[in-house]
Amino acid sequence: MRSKSYYWLALLMCFFVISCDNTEDGSYVDPITIYEKVNGNWGLTNLKMVDEFAKANKIEPNEENLSTFFNYEDFKIKFNVDEKNQPASYEVTGNVPPLFAPKGYWELSSDFQQTNANPVKIYLYSDAQKTQKTDELKLTSVPGKNGEMEFQLAHASGGVTFVTYVFKLNAIN
Repeated sequence: MRSKSYYWLALLMCFFVISCDNTEDGSYVDPITIYEKVNGNWGLTNLKMVDEFAKANKIEPNEENLSTFFNYEDFKIKFNVDEKNQPASYEVTGNVPPLFAPKGYWELSSDFQQTNANPVKIYLYSDAQKTQKTDELKLTSVPGKNGEMEFQLAHASGGVTFVTYVFKLNAIN
């Protein structure tokens, strides 16, 4: 009886030894940043102007769709990153009236999506050193696998926003 117990114990130990296996999970890769998601060409699907004063005072209409006015259907923007996925330049194309500087340099307020309710901001600059900020866009919808992005441009006077432009964009392959 004792030899059978040793036999079963030895067999059980063999199973434990065989089951110990170090699985190779691959090499470490950096997490995907918003820079990688924003990088590329984007075409305008909708441009909406929101009158913040009218909205605050419940005056109708307080929104206007500008997508079909002033050639905005031709609006395209390209965000470039370098080989390390760091922001480089951007350029707006299409025969459209500029709502912000049509070309320059950009960077984000955060490499990753915020866990609080604050949107990531896209800072636009006129110089490569990123010392002369020209505009600030709020990234309200981060691109995902659906290839859609939304950002807002707010114009203010005396610290009070009076108009917001909402840009809805689709990735262009």
